[in-house]
Parts: sequence; C-alpha cells; structure tokens
Amino acid sequence: MSVKKEPSGRRSIQVEVEVPGTPEEVWQAIATGPGISAWFCPAEFEERDGKPVAVNLDFGPGMESRSVVTAWDPPRMFAKEADGWFPGSPPIATEWSIEARAGGVCVVRVVQSLFASTDDWDQQLIGSESGWPGAFRILRLYLTHFRGQRSAMMKFLTPVAGTVAEVWGTMTAALGLNGVGAGQSWAAPAGVPALGGVVEHVNSPPGVLLRLDQPRPGVAALFIMTFGGSVTRSLARPRGRQRVPGIGSMRGCAFGS
Repeated sequence: MSVKKEPSGRRSIQVEVEVPGTPEEVWQAIATGPGISAWFCPAEFEERDGKPVAVNLDFGPGMESRSVVTAWDPPRMFAKEADGWFPGSPPIATEWSIEARAGGVCVVRVVQSLFASTDDWDQQLIGSESGWPGAFRILRLYLTHFRGQRSAMMKFLTPVAGTVAEVWGTMTAALGLNGVGAGQSWAAPAGVPALGGVVEHVNSPPGVLLRLDQPRPGVAALFIMTFGGSVTRSLARPRGRQRVPGIGSMRGCAFGS
C-alpha cells in the first residue's frame, strides 16, 4: 500500500475490483441510493433539477457523512467531495469509475485524494485503502448473486473483554464456524438462530463473509475490531434481532426483489 504524492500537494490512493455485470448494472450498484444501500451502507442521493448534487451515507449514529457531487457521467464516472475524516483534516475527494471489460465484467476503480503540504494525513488514506478490499468482496458478491435487488440491512456491534483470538474462538464456536473454509457449506448448530449458507471468504485479522440461504437469502459479514484495550464483535445477518449464547444481539441484512 502506498500514497501517491504529486508536486501540486495532491495525495491519493487507488483501489479497484473486477465485478460481473454491464456498466449500467454496475452503475446502479455504486451510484444510486438503493444500490449502495444493498451492499455498503444506507445511502441517499439529493437531487436538484433531476441531477444528483450530494450523497448521504449513514455508517451509524454519529457517523453520518454528506458529500457534494462534483462530477456526474453515467454510467462511466462520478466524483464527490466531503469534509475530512477528523477535525482539521483536509477535504476528501472520491472518484468512482467503471471500465467495461470482455466477458461480461467491469472494473470498478476508486480514487481517493486530498491536498496537503505534509505527511500528517497520509495515514487516513492508507487506512481507507486497507478497508476497501473487504467492501469490494461484498460488492462482487452482491453483483454475482443479488444484482438489482434491494436489501434490508442491519448491523450489530458490542464491546467484549478478551483477546482477539479468545473472542473470535468463542464466536465461531457458537456459530459452528470453527475450521470451515471458503467455498464450504455451513449451518449453525441447534440452539442458535437458524443460519446457513456458503462461506465466501475467510481473512485475517479474523473475519468471515457468508452468503446465506437460511433463514432467507442474504449476506453476513462477521468480524472483530479492536478499540484500545477492548474488542468489538460484529455480525450482519438477515431478519430481526436475536440472542446467541456467548455472542450477544445480532442484526443483519437480507435481499429481496
């Protein structure tokens, strides 16, 4: 990972992913409120005279983001600019582009940039760069199996005590995910909410991406985040809130036409 630095002071990172679909289908997933809401986070576009002027993203209470649309060229490219991620940081510009390739696939490319005269804000860009691959896996999964469908999205976060390894072991054991690898079918054991499907991806630090068929089609992302000395477990899954022994409440998403 690296930050590209230009004499003008522009600093940027670039990430991309190959996904199935036509440019028009991919555009619907990355440049409309329902599309972004289906795989990333709840999103709404503000319009004026039939043209988008701003994008609102809701990552959770206190983590709402509003970006001004600075370029709009469907189904090829759009760009937006928002305030910096931290007080005093420079504005962040994000450009999304779609490039059609042979074989019914497209490359989605994201470039994020800011202007600064020092390296003080480079870590923001590096952190963003490291987070995009996980989001892109969900985008690819959405376009492969749920293209054009809307979702009901739910999230759950809870702080817990213990090391990352301890928390991950407890959570995966309760859900019957210990030792299950990518591509394998899986079903949660008796005594926990009815979940089942296919393990799409396993990564380190601990995280699992699941394509669900029980209790209904959906996507679940199970992962751990550390905040100082605490560990947070998260699981996105279909249907409402239920409690799993040793895990806590869970919320999630499900797809439907």
